[in-house]
Amino acid sequence: MLKIGVDAMGGDFAPEAAVKGAVMAVDAIGDECRIVLFGDEDRIRAVLKAENCAADRFDIVHTTEVIEMGDHPAKAFQQKTNSSIVVGFGYLAKGLINGFASAGSTGAMMVGSMQAVKPIEGVIRPTISTGGKVLLLDVGLNVDCKPEVLAQYGIIGSIYAQAMLGIRNPRVAVLNIGEEETKGNAQSKAAYELMKESEEFNFVGNVEGSHLFSGQVADVIVCDGFVGNTLLKTVEGLFRINKALKIPETPFWRDMNYEYVGGTPVLGVNAPVVIGHGCSSALAIKNMILTTERCAQTGVTAKLQNAFKN
Repeated sequence: MLKIGVDAMGGDFAPEAAVKGAVMAVDAIGDECRIVLFGDEDRIRAVLKAENCAADRFDIVHTTEVIEMGDHPAKAFQQKTNSSIVVGFGYLAKGLINGFASAGSTGAMMVGSMQAVKPIEGVIRPTISTGGKVLLLDVGLNVDCKPEVLAQYGIIGSIYAQAMLGIRNPRVAVLNIGEEETKGNAQSKAAYELMKESEEFNFVGNVEGSHLFSGQVADVIVCDGFVGNTLLKTVEGLFRINKALKIPETPFWRDMNYEYVGGTPVLGVNAPVVIGHGCSSALAIKNMILTTERCAQTGVTAKLQNAFKN
């Protein structure tokens, strides 16, 4: 049986949103998976009681500390050893859970990813990505990327798209200011040269920003984290404007809603780790848990480990 760990104390509205999201996920996740909640047991049980959900549907691991959003991530990870995030990563590193998700401190989640479960051997830099029709990576973890790192993102993104999106031969592209091979800055040109020689993924060249949402040209688009994060926050801003104007939701705008994505996986580390938005609602937490479960079910980590063995 798979066990998915959830930081019940993570996020702006924890533990209520986190536990309610777990309640929403427990039926969708199926009988072959068990959700493990890390956090203050009394508070967790109080929310479960208010939701008329039996506590025995979950495993609860009691913790007494919380890494707050304002804490220094590395120091807090070392000092708050009985926090929900640190204990959760301890379980993940020991194989007691098969994946771990949190809407809490992104910095602490990254410290845990790098120190507790560690990067896959051969991966220069792990990455985080968007979901949706087109996979964009990196979206904020590495603001400066050497061409070799971008080329590895092509491998990582291709494997993830195969495993999680069911795309047999994902089309991989470099985000650029033009489609021609000669366009771009030194970084993108050098990445293009490396990627066009690769036999590890289906490289289709450069794509422009206008191709980000259609899925008609590429399935995986690589860029550095500075550009990717700027694009991600632009999309989030547009979605909020659309919602404020009360414009009817279309399938396109629904795909822009982070609540339906839930969270972003840390790709290139030795276990499934998924990071949610700090302001996650119960719906977002539910989908974050389901993303974590899918990462564990599809064995995407093992596939990445095999790809980088040589």
